[in-house]
Amino acid sequence: MTVNINIQEAKVAFSELLNRVSRGEEITITQDGVAIARLVPVNQNPVKRIPGSAKGLITISPDFDAPLPDDILASFEG
Repeated sequence: MTVNINIQEAKVAFSELLNRVSRGEEITITQDGVAIARLVPVNQNPVKRIPGSAKGLITISPDFDAPLPDDILASFEG
């Protein structure tokens, strides 16, 4: 569950917020009702990435770096 706290409250209670986050809670800090930051716990046991684990699942077209057709290229120009 994410809790929203305005920036003024966060300044006053920062240590307590860090304690809550360390117990697994997520805190969103808001300013004028708009989310500006999120405090989340650090993952102490990240999943190890295995190089090459997607081998055979991704294909790249032989012409992936060919110039774009003129009509598509024109849509990027203003």
